[in-house]
Amino acid sequence: MEEIREHTLENGIKYVVVTNIPRLDIFKAFDCGQCFRFDEVSLFGNKCEFGGVAFGRYVVFAQNKSDELIIYNSTSDDYFNIWRSFLSLDVDYDIIDKTISEVTKSEHMNKAIECSQGIRILRQDSWEAVCSFIISQNNNIPRIKKIIASLCEKYGERICFLDKTYYSFPSCQVLSQATEAEIFELKTGFRAKYIVDACAKIKNETVCLDRIKNEADFEKCVAELCLIKGIGLKVASCALLFGFERTEAFPIDVWMKRALEKYFPKGIDLGALGKTAGIAQQYLFYYEKYIQSS
Repeated sequence: MEEIREHTLENGIKYVVVTNIPRLDIFKAFDCGQCFRFDEVSLFGNKCEFGGVAFGRYVVFAQNKSDELIIYNSTSDDYFNIWRSFLSLDVDYDIIDKTISEVTKSEHMNKAIECSQGIRILRQDSWEAVCSFIISQNNNIPRIKKIIASLCEKYGERICFLDKTYYSFPSCQVLSQATEAEIFELKTGFRAKYIVDACAKIKNETVCLDRIKNEADFEKCVAELCLIKGIGLKVASCALLFGFERTEAFPIDVWMKRALEKYFPKGIDLGALGKTAGIAQQYLFYYEKYIQSS
């Protein structure tokens, strides 16, 4: 079990130091394409720092060594109520990795597991995940981040930290008041009409995020998200994996298609992987895009 100590800087900022953290690498976790609102920063002099907005607040996650985590702008209560779950620190990844290795029986998957150690699936806000992965279609990460930042600046709530202003992700209710033309002005392109449709269908509960969260049948979750214009299997799978805790989701994009053809030409048994499928996907994605192609 991790141990936590709470501290306060001279400027009044509260932070916590969490030790005995198992298998967490914040660089890998925030640099593998699953989250678009965090960036590497240098604010507090640590070896690695990522700052960003989640759940309506600006927070900085930092590490100097693998078994320790520092969270700035956080109390102990915040850690246990928000960030422990957000970082999936309540999940035993040793068991998950063993399961993935035993099911796949693949040398390539074992290499992917080894090089991806420290990645954890972030539990992001469901609406933010849906909207963000709509924006991600046919897009690159720098541009996705820029569009989301513009969306938040125009429609989100102001958040001040260290004399800088950040913005929360706008709620579906707030964003539903924007017109397609206004959203298009933020350089969303063809995705503007999809965002408008998502807002409308979620607002009138044609698509219900809470219902999706509580639905046991994964295929029904995919089908309901796909009622939104512009959402297909890949976007639905990303949203479910990163925003609904559905770790059986296995998104397939160009990088994953390439990895599967290269390492699993006879296919991969997603049914046998079960709830570990999405984590195996993230390992393969990271291995192929960031390691093999570097």
